[in-house]
Amino acid sequence: MPDDHEELFIEERKEVSRPMFRLFSRYGRKYPFPVGIALVSNLISPLLGLAPAYLLALAIDALFTGERPFALPVLPAAYIPTSTNEKLLFIFGLILGAYTLNALLTWFGSWGWAKFAENVQHALRTDVYDQMQRLGMAFFADKQTGELMSILTSDVNRLEGFLNGWVGRILNILVQVAGVTFVMMTINWQLGLVALLPAPFLTIISYGFIQTVRPKYRAARGTFGDLAARLENNLSGIAVVKSFTTEPFESKRVKEASDSHMQARWAARRWSVRFGPGLTLINGAGFAVVLLVGGWWLLFGPPLFFSGTVSMGTVVMFLQYTRQIQGPMSQAGILLNNYERVKASAERVFVLMDHPVTIPEQDEAIDLDATNGHIAFSNVSFAYPDGEEAITNVSFTVSSGEMIGLVGPTGSGKSTLMKLLMRLYDADEGSIRIDRTNIRNISLHSLRGGIGYVGQEPFLFTGTIEENIAYGMAASESEIIDAATRANADEFITDLEDGYETEVGQRGDRLSGGQRQRIAIARAILKDPEIIILDEATSHVDNETEVLIQQSLEELIEDRTTFSIAHRLSTVRNADRIIVLEDGAIVEQGPHHELLANGDLYANLWRVQIGEIEALPDEFLEETTARDRA
Repeated sequence: MPDDHEELFIEERKEVSRPMFRLFSRYGRKYPFPVGIALVSNLISPLLGLAPAYLLALAIDALFTGERPFALPVLPAAYIPTSTNEKLLFIFGLILGAYTLNALLTWFGSWGWAKFAENVQHALRTDVYDQMQRLGMAFFADKQTGELMSILTSDVNRLEGFLNGWVGRILNILVQVAGVTFVMMTINWQLGLVALLPAPFLTIISYGFIQTVRPKYRAARGTFGDLAARLENNLSGIAVVKSFTTEPFESKRVKEASDSHMQARWAARRWSVRFGPGLTLINGAGFAVVLLVGGWWLLFGPPLFFSGTVSMGTVVMFLQYTRQIQGPMSQAGILLNNYERVKASAERVFVLMDHPVTIPEQDEAIDLDATNGHIAFSNVSFAYPDGEEAITNVSFTVSSGEMIGLVGPTGSGKSTLMKLLMRLYDADEGSIRIDRTNIRNISLHSLRGGIGYVGQEPFLFTGTIEENIAYGMAASESEIIDAATRANADEFITDLEDGYETEVGQRGDRLSGGQRQRIAIARAILKDPEIIILDEATSHVDNETEVLIQQSLEELIEDRTTFSIAHRLSTVRNADRIIVLEDGAIVEQGPHHELLANGDLYANLWRVQIGEIEALPDEFLEETTARDRA
């Protein structure tokens, strides 16, 4: 999958102001020590880096050519050595000391930014994840998992890399260029202008290079994503490929995808191989021009419109400073472009951080210590964020311990009702009450903690069977085994080589569907909720496994208020009451035998499933078609 996701939240990002300032302000206050160490080091270290060239110029002019007296601006004359050998050793000591102190400060600066970056990466990732946990399902409805993962991984990692490797470099460049410019312009502003002449060209060229090559690398990442998807599909479906003898066809498609990726990468690489030599040429030309002007000045006097005198030490110092700033100025354009990308990452992060929580918890929300399981839906209506009406004026009550079957055509609102009960969404109108308390006034932890959910596609987390059964709960080994036994899972678990310590794989892919389902039921049994929601819990298993799961479910729902969503009506025929939904509204309800006697929608659905009729009667289809057209 390509790493490029720069169009994500592109409109929302416009509402985020000063993201980098917010990043430093928020986490700089949280981790002041490493930031302080790094800032002080980055301010002093580049200035110390100016000292060796200045001291070298002093040694040349004062000791070798005698063009000026041996003196330092910051050092009183009493501390200046008198003999030539002492002066040479003194210069040697100062240069060595400057390099040593500079190296020490560089280490402190690197440590400070690295420590700060690691702290921010950890804190930012957990803060963003915690915020995601607070967001309602409406936020996730139109987002791809990969997009959100890219924020938690790519964007956060990019910010860490910027803080660790680039912030210190930017400060170094700014201080170093400012320091070099100040020294050169103070000593000889004319030669200083010559030395600084290539600087803007280096910045402009490097920035232009990045702006040119960036979309080419983006295209290369896109073709890599296509290639990776092609390889993944082919390897995942290798049995189909072999059975249809389409190996040559698939090889051709992989070759075409690989060729497209190669061409896209070469289009980017061609620019890269031009960039380095171009910078080398400009840097070399700049150095040569300083040498030419300075040398001419020394040998023949001021060239062109220049005036005054210049010493050999000054020319050597300016050559040194020219070399010192050429590298940073070459990087300036790259840093500027990198800053724009990092800024975009920070904007995406803060879009998430600033996103309003659509399922708010009341300040005075209460916990339900013990739930009787009495539930009342009163005039509940709900539409999804895209405007699709899902539930319309639904009202019904459920007694404690009652089992309710929810049936109806696909899209009739069965699962939506249960999402409203768990407050994955909030109803637009009406109210839902548990034990006469509006669920909006119940803490989310208490509400969802009192509900056990078993879906048709049980989700197992990477880890062991034991960890999945005890998910989110502090349970003893005996309690876990007891829950597994009641879910008819203990027998197959103990037959596994590692028993309860067996790794289930990603999403439980090392287990069969029936085994995953029974582990999910064991998890719900261990949770011991007062309310159970079964969402097609036996829809994708064979008959033998269905019997085992039904036995597990009977153990689970005993004496609990239960909702069972079903397309296979046989799984709810023994429910205390069956609620039939169509287009988000209740069209009939009652026990199985009464609904059959009514001869309406439920009865016709039943007759289709048992094979008594092949399809719903025309009048039902005509009514549905008319509603769809309306």
